[in-house]
Amino acid sequence: MAIFKNSILELVQFNKSDIKDLMELSASVGWDYDEYEIGTVLSSGKIFGHKNAEGKIVSSAAIVLYDNKLASIGMVIVHKEYRGMGLGKDATQKCLDFTSSNTSIMLIATEEGRPLYDKMGFITVDCVHKFLCEGYKPLNKSGDVTIERFNSNNITEILKLDKAAFGDKRSKFLQNRINQSEQCLVVRDNKANIIGYGISILGPVNLILGPIVAPESQTAALILDKLASRHQGKLRIDVPSGNEDFMIFLEQQGFKQVSQPPVMVINLLKCRLETKHYSELLPRFLAK
Repeated sequence: MAIFKNSILELVQFNKSDIKDLMELSASVGWDYDEYEIGTVLSSGKIFGHKNAEGKIVSSAAIVLYDNKLASIGMVIVHKEYRGMGLGKDATQKCLDFTSSNTSIMLIATEEGRPLYDKMGFITVDCVHKFLCEGYKPLNKSGDVTIERFNSNNITEILKLDKAAFGDKRSKFLQNRINQSEQCLVVRDNKANIIGYGISILGPVNLILGPIVAPESQTAALILDKLASRHQGKLRIDVPSGNEDFMIFLEQQGFKQVSQPPVMVINLLKCRLETKHYSELLPRFLAK
């Protein structure tokens, strides 16, 4: 608990009845978490935070646990009137306490949040490249692959591809993400083997592209084109470092890089990080 103006701020676990208030907290810092996004996080993990004496949510932090020894933290938000009290640290620590001691935990930090995570023992291991687009230029070519809509029979192959790309199996999170998606596409080679997939999520501001998993940048580009070409509005994609050819493609199609936030990890020695996939290292998680 924390004290604010003689009032006790209670650290609690949120549930679906808190979604509206969590959306308001997100909007207070200029973020666009909507009902479906927060619902996916709640279905895949836990969200903790503080409420004031009137029951208003003034902080949050979320954790999503994957199948084995890996988890991610995000949605770390503190209302501007309650900053400087350690609420973000307390909520984040609650997420850490929720995991076992041998779980590696990742997050993507803003520059404002980075000093907090440094003090808590997180170390920077990489970065992601955030791209936005307001005028996408569709491709005029197709590759030697077949792209089709996902069906439930594809889930086993997609989970295998995702594990190989991400470094851990994300069964619950990925199935919830597919259920939330605007589109989920799979890619087959000329022998009908599934070799990649891509997901788009329609938010209140942007169509969020990712995760996209593919064997190389050309196939990733074809997936993105199918996800983006019919959308009339803004696009967003987060790309891990090491995918320079794909990032060049994005810029050619009208995307602009707007930030390069750090990827931070605690319990690094227990974590096998992979960044072979072509977008969204984490589930749209930042910290503010």
